Amino acid sequence: MSFKVPRGTQDILPGQSEKWQKVESIIRDICRVYRYNEIRTPIFEQTELFARGVGETTDVVQKEMYTFTDRGDRSLTLRPENTAGVVRAYVEHKMFGAPDQPVKLSYLGPMFRYERQQAGRYRQFVQFGVEAIGSADPAIDAEVIALAMDVYETVGLKDLKLVINSLGDKETRDTHRTALLQHFEPHIHEFCTDCQNRLQKNPLRILDCKVDREHPLMQTAPALTDFLTEESAAYFAQVKNYLEALGISYEVDPNLVRGLDYYNHTTFEIMSTASGFGAITTLCGGGRYNGLVQEIGGPDVPGIGFALSIERLLLAVEAEGVMLDTASGLDVYIIAMDDEAKLKAVELTSTFRAKGIATEMDYLARKMKAQMKSADRLGAKYTIVLGETELAEQAATIKEMVTGEQQKVAFSELVNYLLKR
Repeated sequence: MSFKVPRGTQDILPGQSEKWQKVESIIRDICRVYRYNEIRTPIFEQTELFARGVGETTDVVQKEMYTFTDRGDRSLTLRPENTAGVVRAYVEHKMFGAPDQPVKLSYLGPMFRYERQQAGRYRQFVQFGVEAIGSADPAIDAEVIALAMDVYETVGLKDLKLVINSLGDKETRDTHRTALLQHFEPHIHEFCTDCQNRLQKNPLRILDCKVDREHPLMQTAPALTDFLTEESAAYFAQVKNYLEALGISYEVDPNLVRGLDYYNHTTFEIMSTASGFGAITTLCGGGRYNGLVQEIGGPDVPGIGFALSIERLLLAVEAEGVMLDTASGLDVYIIAMDDEAKLKAVELTSTFRAKGIATEMDYLARKMKAQMKSADRLGAKYTIVLGETELAEQAATIKEMVTGEQQKVAFSELVNYLLKR
């Protein structure tokens, strides 16, 4: 019987995993500079957490969650996103009482959604995200957006577009909801079943429909920005001012509502404009979620965050032809000519590695020529040849692969020689 990787998942093999490591390293460096500390939450949570946090009318909750009942008859769900889990941890561990606010957190790990596999979209995928919880300052909105842009630009992407919108406060949403009902209700029979179900529950979700996105009524739907209260409009204006101060270009899209119910005020997406990237251009999405902490059982504390897919980031890297520096970093390849020399090779390999020198040797009893080819293929900076003469003299012939320069160095001095080089 043959086995294959489950549908909607992938194996990340050597040759590709180095690209992931490079991107992850960039992300961790940026989070350190911005002071977003890592949080690690469970891969599964109580199902009700996502139903309340993400929203019962969303596609995520209605169609895409991997939900199961455990042996204690509890309903659990593999996390489809991580904001709800991070906020749960924030509340459970009373992080709102920390002396330094806002609490700035980052995460990087697998998420799970049962959806049709497309380019850069999988049923198990890896998300990087940040959450800033505890501040209602529009400057933190701009900081979160800047961090996301910084990740893409540091990786080397240039074909980017930032789209922003405001979903306003509760008064804004209530007024806009009435306008949407009046707009869609007379023709709701022309829309898909999901839109028909959402009309009364949450008509804003209709604007996020993938099936009816080209329907004429979508283009003429009342824009939420036209219903912003004075306070919401002022907040959105400040966010834009801060983005301009940071030199970040943006477009305002009144129909940008995002796919999760917890968003309000600022929402944003970062898109790839690279040719050949694909029809679905979104790389990253996020926004403000004032009220979510309280919904999950905590105090009335505001928050904002985003999440981005590592798979789609790497797809954009490929589309733009960006070359990531993924050199293997092999410092030394040790070539043993016989069994006695192999004993010394094993010893030196261990000694070098203990000093942080990346070292490899042959384990297939190959001839010297084949071992040299292997060293060259692996990109070794130096090779060390060990044979009868080297063991007798207690010194190794070391060759710098780029220049071809060779030198004999005593075994006792090899570590110092390499560290100096």
